[in-house]
Amino acid sequence: MARIITKQLALDIVKKLRAQPETTPSKVHDIYGVYRNNILVAKISIRRGSERDKGHDYIPAEMHVGPHFAKEFALCNRSVEDWYDILKAKGLVTN
Repeated sequence: MARIITKQLALDIVKKLRAQPETTPSKVHDIYGVYRNNILVAKISIRRGSERDKGHDYIPAEMHVGPHFAKEFALCNRSVEDWYDILKAKGLVTN
């Protein structure tokens, strides 16, 4: 089965969101916090394994979006503001 979100796309998402590494200990994932106005909006986790084709298909749920949007976001077809608009519509952020 093809993976929608590969490790490289997951890294691109974290970079685009300017996510900050969290100090939460995890043996299998690196955890990143996404902040807006100093408020934690989302936590994104990336597997540490060396397999680049290993799936990260849980990331759309962590971003509170669908898989298609997450992939488009990673490929730069969607902006950070598009993502915040979705979060606002769902009532997850206020500004």
